[in-house]
Amino acid sequence: MHNIDKFDQAILAELQANGRLTNQELAERIGLSPSPCLRRVKALEDAGIISGYKAIINAEKLGLSLMALIHISMDKHTPERFENFERSVSVLPEVLECLLITGQSADYQLKVQIKDMHAYQELLLHRITRIEGVSGVHTSFVLRKAC
Repeated sequence: MHNIDKFDQAILAELQANGRLTNQELAERIGLSPSPCLRRVKALEDAGIISGYKAIINAEKLGLSLMALIHISMDKHTPERFENFERSVSVLPEVLECLLITGQSADYQLKVQIKDMHAYQELLLHRITRIEGVSGVHTSFVLRKAC
């Protein structure tokens, strides 16, 4: 367990808002000099608290204007069945997230980004429902991202 103080919290907040800040910019924003700031960032990375940096893509600029949340029910609740499903969806570029869930009638929730309803139909009927063990599918379409 890593002890997080106010400077670490500030570093995390700033990097979550903008992961491209230079160390100098980050240090100025949190009120530290650059050397201790860099040491803290490195310690947060080494502890696995910061696990990576990524670009956030504007999917609509790529023509991917439809987002859906797909709830998947499995026929058997075995480790092998779940591993096979997770392995199968991990190679689908449309799948942004695959979450094993509880408290619903579904076992998984997939967050997918696709071009249109035709692309959704292709994904669902030709790939997702053909994965061994998929016994039910319920989809909700995202109208807009609220926050």
